[in-house]
Amino acid sequence: MNEELEAAALVEQDQNLSIDVFVLARLAVTLAFLSAAILISAPFLPALTWALVLAVVFIAPHRVLERYLPPSLAAAVSMLIVGLVIVGPLLLVIERLVSEAAAGVDYVQKTVQQGDWQTMLDAHPWLGRFQSWIARRFDLQATFSQLGAFVTNMTANFLRASTGQIITTLLAFYLLFFFLRDRAVALQTLARLSPFSNIETGRIIVRVRDTINAILFGTLAVSALQGLLGGLMFWVLDFNSPVLWGLIMGLVSIVPVLGSFVIWIPATIYLLIEDRWVEAIILGLWGGVVISSIDNLVRPLLIGDSMRLHTVPAFIAMLGGLQLFGASGIVLGPIVMALSPLLLEFWRRRVGPDQPA
Repeated sequence: MNEELEAAALVEQDQNLSIDVFVLARLAVTLAFLSAAILISAPFLPALTWALVLAVVFIAPHRVLERYLPPSLAAAVSMLIVGLVIVGPLLLVIERLVSEAAAGVDYVQKTVQQGDWQTMLDAHPWLGRFQSWIARRFDLQATFSQLGAFVTNMTANFLRASTGQIITTLLAFYLLFFFLRDRAVALQTLARLSPFSNIETGRIIVRVRDTINAILFGTLAVSALQGLLGGLMFWVLDFNSPVLWGLIMGLVSIVPVLGSFVIWIPATIYLLIEDRWVEAIILGLWGGVVISSIDNLVRPLLIGDSMRLHTVPAFIAMLGGLQLFGASGIVLGPIVMALSPLLLEFWRRRVGPDQPA
């Protein structure tokens, strides 16, 4: 009898072992395919990110269109409206920046060739002791000629990089069409495949939506403030079209890899060349201290409050996301940082369900 019990126990142990092996095998295969899917999707991560952002931001007007139009036509019209809203101002800013950059380089080269730079140095006796040092070590005409060549090469590289950005933008709008039209099916599929409960999955979706809205409106608020302060200083310093330049500074501040410095730094150099040293110092300090500090201090405050995060993790999320994911990291970084405590909360409830939420 004892031998039969021992034999049955061994058979049951072997069955449990075989089941564990099959479970591990299925888990390994699943992880392998998930890893392959992530690697395949990684090149399209920026397009997916911006398509998700646009879908979240423009979902309200799209729902209005869905009341009167079929789903596919409503998604197409929404995609066209979004394209006009975003691409129009972007093309205006790019055209203005490129033309002003070319005109600025031409102006600097002509100034050096005509000797105006040396005239400016001669007009300031306190710079006299530096003139010989500058003359021995720098050939200004050659330096600015090289600068012109550098700007030309940089423009060519920018255009080449813009080709990739254009492809990413087109792909983002392509994905946006399906995000808008098939969002209900996508959310149902996500809820069905999610390892979390339906309530937890819903909370994750809401947290992602709230984070995207916080990033967008926080970025717009900071950019508007930077454009206002920059345009105000341009008006004080008697620049032409201060309202237009303030608008451009606000728009370029939205772009993660750019910022208002692409406007006020060349303007500061222009004031130096024009022998307006006091105005140049004022603009440089205003841009470097006031405008730049707004981006680094106010943005994390606005976004952190909306994401229910402290300013420090919100600041780290934006900078770390940019470093890890590139331009799309300004969205992905805060999303990751906002979801992490929520997921830990889910685990805490499972481990200690008696603890308060």
